[in-house]
Amino acid sequence: EAQRQGKCRFIGITSHRRAIAEEAAKSGLYDTIQFPVSHISPQEDIELIALCKELNLGFIAMKALSGGLLTSAEAAYAFFQQFDNAVPIWGMQKKEELAQFLDCAQREVTLTPELEAVIAKDREELAGNFCRGCGYCMPCPAGIEINNCARMSLLLRRSPSAEHLSPAGQAKMKKIEGCLHCNQCKAKCPYGLDTPALLARNYEDYKRVLAGEVKV
Repeated sequence: EAQRQGKCRFIGITSHRRAIAEEAAKSGLYDTIQFPVSHISPQEDIELIALCKELNLGFIAMKALSGGLLTSAEAAYAFFQQFDNAVPIWGMQKKEELAQFLDCAQREVTLTPELEAVIAKDREELAGNFCRGCGYCMPCPAGIEINNCARMSLLLRRSPSAEHLSPAGQAKMKKIEGCLHCNQCKAKCPYGLDTPALLARNYEDYKRVLAGEVKV
């Protein structure tokens, strides 16, 4: 009705569940589909971009840096240059990151064998059962900051670790000990992750890092 009245031009939908995004794309009700895709996404997720092109829909790629786990702006930027109907939402957190992507645009960065090697390495290290930090599992009845704690092992190794290892960071991770195993987070995870088990594994790794048994 708003579109008929000229109050909006286009209608879009966003989802973290591939089946819903695919159904929406095929429904004929939308002009854009917004869905999380990065260069470490499963191939079936990436294929949504081609489906949207076939249906003359715009595609907005959420979490194009996979919640901050991807560290090469050039590789991430070049990956999306393959798709003329996809616009990435980078999820930048710092001014320096903005400068990196503006530089990529200015230099018109495209895929090279070197960047393909970076992407292959990221896929080898990250693809699979890892938390994307979307926060759909929140809030936790035990007060656990699941969207960070469940991917702490990756955050320690792919971002500055000092804050995560600070007394405040340790207090956040210690809350995992109070997990109620209610499985609410598991039921709400759009990626089908066993979140309580993921929290337990990340906490064990975290304790080993604190003890100096593992270097980051």
